[in-house]
Amino acid sequence: MISANNITLRIGKKALFEDVNIKFTEGNCYGLIGANGAGKSTFLKILSGALEPTKGEVIMNQGERLSVLKQDHYQYDDYTVLDAVIMGNARLYEIMKEKEAIYAKEDFTEEDGMKASELEGEFAQLNGWEAESDAAILLNGLGIENELHTLYLRDLDGGQKVKVLLAQALFGNPDVLLLDEPTNHLDLDAIAWLEEFLINFENTVIVVSHDRYFLNKVCTHIADIDYGKIQLYSGNYDFWYESSQLMIKQMKEANKKKEEKIKELQDFIQRFSANASKSKQATSRKRALEKIQLDEIRPSSRKYPYIDFKPNREIGNEVLQVTDLTKTIDGVKLLDHISFTLGHDDKVAFVGPNSKATTALFQILAGEMEPDEGSYKWGVTTSQAYFPKDNNAIFASDDTIVDWLMQYSPEKDVTFVRGFLGRMLFSGDDGLKKLNVLSGGERVRCMLSKMMMLGANTLIMDEPTNHLDMESITALNNGLIKYPGVLLFTSQDHQFVQTTANRIMELTPGGLIDKQCTYDEYLENDEMARKRQIMNMDDQIDD
Repeated sequence: MISANNITLRIGKKALFEDVNIKFTEGNCYGLIGANGAGKSTFLKILSGALEPTKGEVIMNQGERLSVLKQDHYQYDDYTVLDAVIMGNARLYEIMKEKEAIYAKEDFTEEDGMKASELEGEFAQLNGWEAESDAAILLNGLGIENELHTLYLRDLDGGQKVKVLLAQALFGNPDVLLLDEPTNHLDLDAIAWLEEFLINFENTVIVVSHDRYFLNKVCTHIADIDYGKIQLYSGNYDFWYESSQLMIKQMKEANKKKEEKIKELQDFIQRFSANASKSKQATSRKRALEKIQLDEIRPSSRKYPYIDFKPNREIGNEVLQVTDLTKTIDGVKLLDHISFTLGHDDKVAFVGPNSKATTALFQILAGEMEPDEGSYKWGVTTSQAYFPKDNNAIFASDDTIVDWLMQYSPEKDVTFVRGFLGRMLFSGDDGLKKLNVLSGGERVRCMLSKMMMLGANTLIMDEPTNHLDMESITALNNGLIKYPGVLLFTSQDHQFVQTTANRIMELTPGGLIDKQCTYDEYLENDEMARKRQIMNMDDQIDD
């Protein structure tokens, strides 16, 4: 159990939180949500003790252990993978190293023996003998295979480091678990494993995530940050959304009835206040009028960008023909004789264990990279707009957003461009920001603005939901659902893929798997195929 009592945090004159009181209890998973800048990550830092509030206190039950998902991917580069995970329980790791130092002594004394005996007792109480096997189970579940467990973290790539730090946070059955964007950079198998882990976790979890499907799957409660307060709701993300909308609707209906009553009382008072025979009734109604209070309905601090892709030209039947595309990068064959044909109604989600393969394919189709072998041909009626995963080169410039976007605008007018940016949440002088100072989310909104202005009837989008807040993801999701053109994309957001794609292509080391189905149908069929494979293996063993 962990609770925040009268928490206030002021940054300058602004109060990010004001007298927040909330209790997070054992056995529940809380999704902490709110608009960008609402203070989700900041509140987790206050709970973890990494940030002191201006006023108030955080209380945990005595003797309980809190674990936090670390964000610094280089902090543990000089440790082995197993050691880094076990360090999730700092006291256990400290005991392990202290024991090793004592047993390594050449002049082992009686005092050393007594100290070692004490350490062994505490080591056993903390399940130290199972530490390496428990760490290995977590790592394997997240896709870090045994041969990597003894390597140093500096020898792993970025995605693997993310998984090790997540395993570190989960290690040792912490009493309170704080996770800030735990699904970022995870593959779909690792996300599915994490979902099951958290569903079965019996202690307290507080998680920040922009993945709506993930929140729906694991959360028992939603803690909504808005205007410096935190409102607690029972249920998952969808239930919170429905409940919050229903609450606003009920308050508006209640206010409407109150306003009608106010009007009725005011009319009576106005008509009869000068009438002696009605003066008592008028006075009574004045008292009744003074008691009626309208509910304060503050608009949410959440802001949704306006995302609407409108092709300048209708697409024909011949869209794209890909034949035997092959590409090797740094000695790794990413694409091996890939062939497929796209139709004019296709919205294709690309999935697979290696995101570099999809990125390579998209770069080739966008004309930014040449294949080693094979060919591709776009239909004569098609026009393409490309959203790259890596946009660092684009935003290295010191041009302003307005100047940069002007070159893609159908109208070479500053007022038009600034109005367009306003709908994408760049208000006032935001359009005069230089490209090289923009945040990840601002960059993405700039890229989406450019794509909307181009009016292409074919969109190629490599992880467009990265760096976006939930409101922007929802707006993009809705914009692509109603988009009348062809779409090729990849995303780690389950709900985004499920609601947008009507065709799934999986790039595997053995070739391309192409299915005309929704994402959930694809996963269901894939799970059934795995079960059949396991059953066949069992039959072979029995034979």
